[in-house]
Amino acid sequence: MAVSAKEVKQLRDQTGAGMMDCKKALAEAGGDVEEAVRLLRTKGLAAAAKRSGRTTTQGLVDSYIHAGGKIGVLIEIGCETDFVAKTNEFRAFVHDIAMHVAAADPRYVSRDDVPADEVEAELCIYREQARETGKPENILEKIAQGKLEKFYQQVCLLEQPFVKDDKITVEQLRGELVGKLGENIEIKRFVRFELGKG
Repeated sequence: MAVSAKEVKQLRDQTGAGMMDCKKALAEAGGDVEEAVRLLRTKGLAAAAKRSGRTTTQGLVDSYIHAGGKIGVLIEIGCETDFVAKTNEFRAFVHDIAMHVAAADPRYVSRDDVPADEVEAELCIYREQARETGKPENILEKIAQGKLEKFYQQVCLLEQPFVKDDKITVEQLRGELVGKLGENIEIKRFVRFELGKG
């Protein structure tokens, strides 16, 4: 299918992907813009998976202050080169993630960071809650595991819906940026302060 330069430009403006990638995605999607966006996101995540093992010795530490000085966040996000660290896209991403942390109050970067004893304590609670439903024994563990997945989505930054676009997770947003910039990007750590909590 022939794709016009105008369509390619519109998709590029919408996604930030390269011109050739946009052209290929539109052709593959038969001109369907939504499908082309989905294809670009999928390819961005695949590219991110390939780069995930690379070390991130460069990056930025950023701060975000919200609610008239009542909530503050410090965040460290790494990338592979200082060139990428200085790009507007990377800087905007770091700031957006700091803002997300202020708004969504995650406790950990990823599920790997959640202490095993906390996971086990949550599972015990969910298993007990499942028993109280009176459902058959063979599905109680599935119910508990489902609740554990929801727990991860609440407390793990990478699994939370992004506050500026709740159709994607923070991890999907990170993956898209990796695909766009061509470097591994790692959310290393954050600290969130809230006045009166602590």
